[in-house]
Amino acid sequence: MGGGVIALSSLMGQACQPQTQTAEVGELPAIPVRSSFQATMAELVTAFLQSLDSEQQREAMFPFEAEERFNWHYVPRQRQGMAFKQMSAQQRQTVDRLLQFSLSEVGYRKVQNILTLETVLREMGGSPSIRDPELYFVTVFGNPAQVPWGWRLEGHHLSLNIAVISEAIVTVTPAFLGANPAKVQVPLQQGLRALPQEQDLAFELLQSLSSAQRQQLILADQSFGDILTGPGRSVSLERSAGLLLSDMETDSRDRAIRLIETYVRNLRDDLATVQLQQIQKAGIDQIRFAWAGALEPQQAHYYRFQGPTVLIEYDNTQNNANHIHTVWHDLRNNFGMDVLRSHYEQGIHAHHPII
Repeated sequence: MGGGVIALSSLMGQACQPQTQTAEVGELPAIPVRSSFQATMAELVTAFLQSLDSEQQREAMFPFEAEERFNWHYVPRQRQGMAFKQMSAQQRQTVDRLLQFSLSEVGYRKVQNILTLETVLREMGGSPSIRDPELYFVTVFGNPAQVPWGWRLEGHHLSLNIAVISEAIVTVTPAFLGANPAKVQVPLQQGLRALPQEQDLAFELLQSLSSAQRQQLILADQSFGDILTGPGRSVSLERSAGLLLSDMETDSRDRAIRLIETYVRNLRDDLATVQLQQIQKAGIDQIRFAWAGALEPQQAHYYRFQGPTVLIEYDNTQNNANHIHTVWHDLRNNFGMDVLRSHYEQGIHAHHPII
């Protein structure tokens, strides 16, 4: 259950139509955006909350400081929040508008395909009580009328975590997307690939490197079986290993940057652009690309990018290398914690505890 009904004392009114906004680039250690983006996202979430009765609000809402905000996972399990299957058509429409507003067209399509794969898994013999595209949950943390607040969309193979820290700062990680099957091989949705570029671009990058460079980036002959920085695990790996982007030829370096962009550009364009600018500013050439497992598709493989502020992991091991897990962490601001700590230390909302 949530933390009780939170009064929406400054209601945002009806949700407006999403509009593309231009990001303002600043010196902040997170994503600065125009207040109009903040307002629109708050309006959409407020419209959703206003449509809930008091019991549903208790299910959907938690205090921003609640431990539940950090309770993310990508396996089928019992979750807090409001499930799609509990929502009215109008409520689902509002959530859909929130997703379309917050994500790029490509990112939104990936989310829809991940949901579609639940139907495929059911067709392949999965339990209807578990393999259900309606078992995705929206959870709101805090009150959208005042910062900080946030929201999460989560279910099997999907965890999107948005935190609004101040009137200028939004943080967007951890962001997990997965796909099982990675490529559908049954008649229902045959050929569908929810995360094609995450695999294809990685092998293109790998093949563009020299034999000596490939030897330098290999971590292990076998994949690790999953991502290493999943729920409950440290997002700081013990050592940064692999091939520096600065040591790549121009073509390979460009491919590496394009692959990193594949993860970041799941977000709406202004959020993604500023995040990429901040990765660049932190030192794009200090990012390392590393690999484990097979060097050819259709065999178990793993890769990661690790740099001063970014950690991206990909694993395709399970189900005969037809089951993808990916995660993107902002090493400074997962769940907005570093910038939130600074926010509180400056005396803003000092009555709230730091978790």
